[in-house]
Amino acid sequence: MSVSTYETHGEMLVHAPTDAARCASVVLRIADQAHDQGDRYAVAMDSSLANSRLSLRFQRVLSHIDTHLDDALDIATLAALANYSPWHFQRQFTALFGFPVGRYQQIRRLQCAAQALAYRQDTVTDIALQAGYASLEAFTHAFQRTLGQSPSAFRAQPDWMSVARALTTPSNVSPMTNFADHLQILELPAIDLLTMSHCGDPRQLGDTLRRFIAWRREQGLHPARSRTFNVFHTPPDVPVDEFRMDVGVEVPAHRVREIDTRDVFVTRIPAARAAVISHAGSDSQMAAAFDWLYRDWLPNSGEEPNDFPPWLERLDLGPDVPESQGRWRAVVGLT
Repeated sequence: MSVSTYETHGEMLVHAPTDAARCASVVLRIADQAHDQGDRYAVAMDSSLANSRLSLRFQRVLSHIDTHLDDALDIATLAALANYSPWHFQRQFTALFGFPVGRYQQIRRLQCAAQALAYRQDTVTDIALQAGYASLEAFTHAFQRTLGQSPSAFRAQPDWMSVARALTTPSNVSPMTNFADHLQILELPAIDLLTMSHCGDPRQLGDTLRRFIAWRREQGLHPARSRTFNVFHTPPDVPVDEFRMDVGVEVPAHRVREIDTRDVFVTRIPAARAAVISHAGSDSQMAAAFDWLYRDWLPNSGEEPNDFPPWLERLDLGPDVPESQGRWRAVVGLT
């Protein structure tokens, strides 16, 4: 079996065999034990978003995943189904439904496994493999963490309400900070950057930042004279091997040939009309600003993101600026 790119809390998922597609058709039928709750396997979302134009488009994504549970996730395909920019798709999915797209697929597979445990005679190990897990231990841990029972306990006495509730919006989602007073729609010019990419485990991001700072110092590109940017190619909740963030410095195109570019590459943030939040605070505040844009503002604004990733300009850098006072601009380009 080939290994999927989705991994969560140490639980490696492998591609499920074609039997998963048959399970997917079964999982859509709630058993009588669900106490007449109806089709509660449908993913829940904030009621204010339930009928939004975005939620209706993203329902096509859910349907596609449900009917292709044995396939690895293809973000470009899913984004196209929603008619949405691939750069922004994963952030928007999480904003609408409360968890990442990979987690949605995992829960669907576990719901399929619950049906198999209840109504088929296969061994628990066989069902674990059919659900896409490389080992019984990983399956048992994921099943109990998600559905509240071990597979064996579920087979003996199924808790169908827990199965039905698995796709409701997580109860630990923090209340959304409202950034409306800090939001502007601006026409921004193109910005030429020299950037260094960090690809992989975000816990190693500090190493990339140190290399970037050392390179920047060697080139004389001081933050007071050269603006600093982050470009977020993926959200932070993707599998670690898919994470990518660029850190960059503005360098006019005519100056690039004067600079040692062996460790960096040239990129351009295109000129665009953009949603811009200007604020100050820690990186958690910055993350909250992007969350608000995707979870609250975009679904209700009638606006669409363009085909460039979200980005951040850091206006204050240096050891003398407390993190809580550092100013920044969080930007999502618009069509």
